[in-house]
Amino acid sequence: MSEEILINVTLMETRVALLENGLLQEIFIERHNRRGYVGDIFRGRVARVMPGMEAAFVDIGLDRAAFIHNSDIALLDAEGCEQRDEASPPIQESLREGQEIIVQVAKDAISSKGARLTTFLTLPSRNLVFMPRNRHLGISQRLEDEEERERLLELLREVLKQENWSGPRGFIIRTAAEGIEAKEFIEDVRFLKRLWDKVEQRIQRKDGVQAVYREAPLYMRTVRDLIRPEVEMIRVDNKEKFDEMVQFLEDFVPELDSRLECYSGERPIFDFYGIEDEIDRALSNRVKLKSGGDLVIEQTEAMTTIDVNTGAYLGSRNHAETILKTNLEAATAIARQLRVRNLGGIIILDFIDMSDPEHQRQVQRTLTKALDKDRARTSITGISQLGLIEMTRKRTRESLGQILNSDCPVCGGRGAQKSPETVCYEIFREILRVARAYENEALLVTASQRVVDRLLDEESVTLASLQELLGKTVKFEVEPMYTQERFDVVLT
Repeated sequence: MSEEILINVTLMETRVALLENGLLQEIFIERHNRRGYVGDIFRGRVARVMPGMEAAFVDIGLDRAAFIHNSDIALLDAEGCEQRDEASPPIQESLREGQEIIVQVAKDAISSKGARLTTFLTLPSRNLVFMPRNRHLGISQRLEDEEERERLLELLREVLKQENWSGPRGFIIRTAAEGIEAKEFIEDVRFLKRLWDKVEQRIQRKDGVQAVYREAPLYMRTVRDLIRPEVEMIRVDNKEKFDEMVQFLEDFVPELDSRLECYSGERPIFDFYGIEDEIDRALSNRVKLKSGGDLVIEQTEAMTTIDVNTGAYLGSRNHAETILKTNLEAATAIARQLRVRNLGGIIILDFIDMSDPEHQRQVQRTLTKALDKDRARTSITGISQLGLIEMTRKRTRESLGQILNSDCPVCGGRGAQKSPETVCYEIFREILRVARAYENEALLVTASQRVVDRLLDEESVTLASLQELLGKTVKFEVEPMYTQERFDVVLT
């Protein structure tokens, strides 16, 4: 499996596309006037403690107060080290209104919800995640080779002894560390120590609510977090950012700097590789499958639902085979769509009903295998009696649709608007109300073109009867700026 990373940098935003075998798998967007805050560390001030929810709102200088749950508040011992196994006391014993607290953003603000915070601080580097208030040494679960896991852990222990780093210092070895030697660990440990020393200095200044650490921009996080042996090439279309990335690779992963290329083609990089079209398709609620079936994806505040339909696929043998083939293709497509659209939270998958238990197991195995490629943590259940699979996917940032779309001003985000027939009947009721309240002999109805056309055509008999009943004349006027649902009934 070959992977490529495309990076598009403009004055307005940075976009990163991760491709596998030429097919878009993930898209990351960072707008320069509204960048995310995940990983940033702030000195905040407790705005409100809510004992009933075991949570608190914290002012970190953003538009909306951020949220922290009691389970995300670290208990520290006399040496300032986290006590993760201890039961948390009631939140009112840990926090009080007006108290200053050092927090890190775990999830960006999404929709109407503020950012989610934690006091379990972490700082990432190329091969390690540093936990400055911890003594734990761990390793990524994605590294499955037991011998390699033991080698890396022992190597890190030796490096830490050589560096003679006193006090709490915990580390998690990242997947990117597979195959590295002591030199890379030494560089990362020294970098993280210098970084934490600077963060601590800013924390000690006590200058009120402010950021004390900001995560690297998206293009730098890309070479730090996404580049691995499977990535054959990283192409970036900005020479200045390209030079910065080259310097980073020379400092930390010199063996991979040959995989970085500055794109200088005449066509925009995302247009040349077809990414713009893929993004447009990812904003649609319908995904066509090669077999002729399709997925219908609906994202709501509470959850996302994905419905699988056979569509035009009829199969070649029998009904059960048709359903199985469509569901297997859909399982792989669903895993990709979750990554491309960055859908998170609760997700309900409605596969086509299968009566054969073995077919159900095949579909579930296919879905599980496809989700193994996902860097976000997922959890899935078995197929229920209703033929549904319930799953969750960790959400730390807004979905692609939430970033690129806004609610329709016509329907208010409902996805539908009242029909011309419905609006006509509302107008008739309003005419009755106004006519009974006032003595004028004539009324003027202002509405959209489609509504006026229906009033004068399909509803003309009803309109004539209404005028006869009221003994009043009703005139009509088209207002081009009115939406289909808007109208006015006024006296003339």
